[in-house]
Amino acid sequence: MKFKVALKKTDEGFSVFVPGLPGCWSQGKTEDEALANIADAIEGYMEVAESLCKDCDMREIQVA
Repeated sequence: MKFKVALKKTDEGFSVFVPGLPGCWSQGKTEDEALANIADAIEGYMEVAESLCKDCDMREIQVA
């Protein structure tokens, strides 16, 4: 899967979040570290979302 992330330079390094996944934030001292950390955060986010929906009837929709 591909996710758009917002990356911002800070005094401590870089902060990064996923606009499409509320509350999915991370940071790193370098841009590469921040991007690796947000990849881990996305994986964790998706695991939790999947476990919360394990008894749900899932559908896919396409949005232009």
